[in-house]
Amino acid sequence: MRPLSIAMVCYPALGGSGVVASELARGLAASGHRVHVIATELPARAAGGPGEVRFERVEVPSSPVFEHGPYCLAVASRIVELVRREPIDILHLHYAVPHAASALLAAQVLGAAAPARVITLHGTDATRLAEHPGVGPVTAFAIAACDAITVPSHYLRREAAERYGLLAARISVIPNFVDLERFAPPAARLAPEAARPAPPEPEPEHGPVLFHVSNFRPIKRPAELADVLARVRGALPGARMVLVGDGPEREAVAARAAALGVAEAMTFLGRRSDFAGLLAAADGFVLTSESESFGVAALEAMAAGVPVFGYRVGGLPEVVCEDAGALVPVGDLDALAAAITDVVRDPARRAAMGRAARACAENEFSAPRALAAYEACYRRLIAGQTRSLGAVR
Repeated sequence: MRPLSIAMVCYPALGGSGVVASELARGLAASGHRVHVIATELPARAAGGPGEVRFERVEVPSSPVFEHGPYCLAVASRIVELVRREPIDILHLHYAVPHAASALLAAQVLGAAAPARVITLHGTDATRLAEHPGVGPVTAFAIAACDAITVPSHYLRREAAERYGLLAARISVIPNFVDLERFAPPAARLAPEAARPAPPEPEPEHGPVLFHVSNFRPIKRPAELADVLARVRGALPGARMVLVGDGPEREAVAARAAALGVAEAMTFLGRRSDFAGLLAAADGFVLTSESESFGVAALEAMAAGVPVFGYRVGGLPEVVCEDAGALVPVGDLDALAAAITDVVRDPARRAAMGRAARACAENEFSAPRALAAYEACYRRLIAGQTRSLGAVR
């Protein structure tokens, strides 16, 4: 079969949608397809590896007239320019707001030359934003106009169908995937100091190292991480936590840690490109999100052989396999801390859970499986078969 020409539209920043789009772009390029990434910046994960990912920069104009830059129009114009320059078989949109509307506008401009549109909904674009009066009605119309709709979990499929008024049969479930080579258990555990930006003062007692990575938005409830750590340290005084990423709630986390007296036990690393390597020092990965459409960071931790602890919400139970971690009711800080403590204080149990986490990632979330599902979707559209793929799990 001939290689395809695919254009990916995504946000470049840290977050599940950008990670998935980048990894998918790299995987498709490595398979011999011609892949373009349309974004304001080249996502870090899209660079490198076999195959070439071509970057198409979105230039958002500024003017005293604009209160906010017209990003939606800039994306649409970049799509039009690319399609007029060279043939594109598939336009794959990641995150509906505003990419679905941008693509619909571009299709109106391009007419018969417009490529087939695939949209992947990633989370808040199918939950909270779906009901926002400022974007919901137009986004619903633009999503329905796409030729194929995919989501990473059955949970998000139900949410998208209900909130956007879509037929569930139109929505295909293609779980996210992980780079099993990049995220792999280390040959030997790193010393905890490897996860620190500089040599620290020694802890009075060596203890487990917990990890968290996110964009520190309110939906992640990151301030609760300090509460969890305080409880874990009540049983394991040497325990500490490493936090990767940045966002609007970071200062609130630091303030909560200071109020609870655990500030010295929390290390904020900011955005880091070497997150995969840092996981070699982790005893557990902690999420306190009130909603997760899938949980890409949790999957990456599992692939690295790190047990995952969090709340039983959204699509996370579809990701964290049995014996790969522990999920508790939302807001039950005592239960979450107890689950972490019970595992990380027992090296044999922690190691067994880490092996189960890795096995789950290998068996359920490999890149070849997801890439095959997306390519099948693309080829069906090109062949004029626009019916839903259905769930692939």
